[in-house]
Amino acid sequence: MQYIPRYLVDNRITVIANEAGFVTEYKPVYSRQIKLYRGIDNTLQFKLINADQKPIDLSSYDTKFQAFDENNNLVISRNGTQVTDTASTPIKGVFSVTITENDCLNLKDQFLSYNVYLVNSDDNNVLTYSNSHFEQSGTIRLTSDTFPGAKESKIFNSWLLDNNVYYSSAENAQPGINGNDALHTIAIYTDGYDGSITIQATLDNQPTSQTSWADIDTLTFTGNETEPKPVNFNGVYSHIRIAASKDPISTVTKILMRN
Repeated sequence: MQYIPRYLVDNRITVIANEAGFVTEYKPVYSRQIKLYRGIDNTLQFKLINADQKPIDLSSYDTKFQAFDENNNLVISRNGTQVTDTASTPIKGVFSVTITENDCLNLKDQFLSYNVYLVNSDDNNVLTYSNSHFEQSGTIRLTSDTFPGAKESKIFNSWLLDNNVYYSSAENAQPGINGNDALHTIAIYTDGYDGSITIQATLDNQPTSQTSWADIDTLTFTGNETEPKPVNFNGVYSHIRIAASKDPISTVTKILMRN
């Protein structure tokens, strides 16, 4: 029998507020990397201390948290909430921030930077530091390891005209991950397209100009569609492509597929 311990603990990070005085130690012991997991709400706790390692009274401050992506764009902004004990008494110097599942929904796995600052009673910002070297930015690793979620959809593009029919690029149907009842979903987004669109598939491992394609389904568009048209079909294929009877470049917004 395997005995594997797991820990249910608060994710608490210590930061330093330079309210007054000088920093008396110079060891970057506080700047640990934070891990955020996609697919679930993450609650972070921050403990604010001064240069003498004493917790700071937060009653006269508003606490703020911001996170930035790899291009330094602001992607998450949250107000902090002071943490209380079991008797509902505020714990000095400790506040929490909840990063919801939706906050990370449109973010890819990456390293984010973050900062924590205070707003005092005079509406002035007070910067905090991630370590005693006066470095204010911390690091967050955003990962899908725990809850991978749905994979990104494949996009059909790179149209090629052949015998008055426009053919898209061939996308991998991922036969290795599907059983005999493999389900594929395609969504077609149009903007004034008035023609037919045919979904085609092949069993060839590497499509070439000599590949034989079989028609799976054909949809007809009038040009008045305001919603995308979905298509579901089963089958273990190696590649799938789209054939359009009219020029789709300006009137077919996008075609997505998920296997």
